[in-house]
Amino acid sequence: MVEAVHHAWMHAYRGRKQKKRDMRRLWIVRIGAAARMHGLNYSRFMNGVSRAGIELDRKILAELAVADAEAFAAIAQIAKDAIGSAQAA
Repeated sequence: MVEAVHHAWMHAYRGRKQKKRDMRRLWIVRIGAAARMHGLNYSRFMNGVSRAGIELDRKILAELAVADAEAFAAIAQIAKDAIGSAQAA
């Protein structure tokens, strides 16, 4: 009985760590899919967001991609403009 509990604790510990990785992966997939709809891939979109000084994390960006397409479109346009101005300079 004690051995089974210890085994369960090991799986629970590992599962808590795995859940964080899975959520980050899901956020990246959602952001990437929404960014492609606006003509950017994930890495260029995140680069543009960074250059534009937008301090939203992946969790919030993924939520915007799913729930508020207009807001995500505005962020994507800002990211495109930031990439374009960086290339022009």
